[in-house]
Amino acid sequence: MDVVGDIAVLVLDMFNPYDHEDAELLAPGVEQVVDPLASLIPRAGERDDVDLIYVNDNHGDFTVGREQIVQRALEGERPDLVKPFVPANDRMFLIKVRHSAFFSTPLDYLLGRLGTRRVVITGQVTEQCVLYTALDAYVRHLEIRVPPDAVAHIDPELGSAALRMMASNMRAELCDIGHCLD
Repeated sequence: MDVVGDIAVLVLDMFNPYDHEDAELLAPGVEQVVDPLASLIPRAGERDDVDLIYVNDNHGDFTVGREQIVQRALEGERPDLVKPFVPANDRMFLIKVRHSAFFSTPLDYLLGRLGTRRVVITGQVTEQCVLYTALDAYVRHLEIRVPPDAVAHIDPELGSAALRMMASNMRAELCDIGHCLD
């Protein structure tokens, strides 16, 4: 594995079939982040000093891989919220089973191999998976950046509170999407 750079952009849980209990509450938040996040991903992917890593929940199905997760999301209730993020085959893609992208995944090992010092956390859900991933990055002594316009919430108040917690408790830099790779 080639060591690329010290920045990794994590794209969390954007492959969602939107067929779950709180999907109607989540979808409006995702709608707001589609364009900003869809503009960040190609910029990150084009840079030699940035690693782009997709991490997605398996939605409780331990028989699926990357292709099935993406396909189920594309065939789900809101393919418009999925299509802009379909990764090229050469992109890193990890499958997770719980809230944090670090829990029971090889992400920690991968970031160590890549020489990552800073993670830019994007995706969904701000008050759940984004928050717990930020906490796990913090305890691993990684610098954290979170662009608020590239993370989607279910509950606006909890999403705002989670962003404040990341900034104050985890020293996360809440950055503008245009400058989070600086």
